[in-house]
Amino acid sequence: MNGKDRRRVLITSVPFGQADPASLAVLKTAGADYVLNPLGRRPTEEELAEMIGGFDALIAGGETITDRVMGRAPNLRLIARLGIGLDKVDLAAARARHIQVTYTPDAPAPAVAELTIGLMLALLRFIPQADRAIRQRKWLRPVGRRLADQTVGVIGVGRVGRRVISLLTGFGCSLLVSDTAPTVNVGDPINVHWVDKETIYRDADIITLHLPRTAATAGLIAARELRLMKSHALLVNTSRGELVNEQDLVEALREGRIGGAGLDVFAAEPYTGELSDLENTVLTSHIGSMSHDCRARMELEAAREVARFIAGEPPLQPAPLERLIDAPADESKPVRS
Repeated sequence: MNGKDRRRVLITSVPFGQADPASLAVLKTAGADYVLNPLGRRPTEEELAEMIGGFDALIAGGETITDRVMGRAPNLRLIARLGIGLDKVDLAAARARHIQVTYTPDAPAPAVAELTIGLMLALLRFIPQADRAIRQRKWLRPVGRRLADQTVGVIGVGRVGRRVISLLTGFGCSLLVSDTAPTVNVGDPINVHWVDKETIYRDADIITLHLPRTAATAGLIAARELRLMKSHALLVNTSRGELVNEQDLVEALREGRIGGAGLDVFAAEPYTGELSDLENTVLTSHIGSMSHDCRARMELEAAREVARFIAGEPPLQPAPLERLIDAPADESKPVRS
């Protein structure tokens, strides 16, 4: 492929190629002219619209990719999304404009599952509070709870949810599991009980969410659900911020109606809201997939999709556009993460 025919690729995901340069090597070998995000951060819709013109493919992170953005790139034929979430991509617009969308659904699952357990342990044993106290030259020895003694409710049994269940069985927890497709195989059924979400809200000591953001799941946890929970219940969310009504959660935490929350995702990121002021929260900056191995795998899989696109080959992991776009706003057709 000569220079005139080389495909131009914009990489807006940040960071990219730092965990492992193999992804950049794949793009070079494929003959791509790639441009790394010059901002060093997630672009806004306006910024992306300004920089995307003239590119044939986009390797994207969690930025919003609207029909307006796509309209500024008449040559765009591929959006290779790192990770599993597709809610920030206007999939209907992509289909109408004949733009392929791919994703890397399996790559981040191990890291997200492990962070989920980490948030649970941090909340149960007051790890952040003890750390902050020592930095203030105070000696705090709070009495916490062991994970093994908790009943954990897992809502969503897809790629991440199944891994979380597997990890929790090693602790000996009692598990309450809910999903729109309760025939999902979660392995050894010992201590795993399929129930409805209402039972989880009432009976679980810890509730962890592993669902995509869809019309059916947006606002899943709000004032009503929080009122059903135990006063010591802990809520963990490493999936999508929009699943939880953040203001309702702030009020429940501030009033002591639940025990605490561990959140890696927020409706608006970077997050600067009131949850940051509360002592009974553990907040992380959407780092669920940010382990060297998982990050490298996501980048490599996205780069390979670009290479296949340049070679005129079909994608390996196309986003299920029809299933996501045409699914009704209820739980009759599950889409799990």
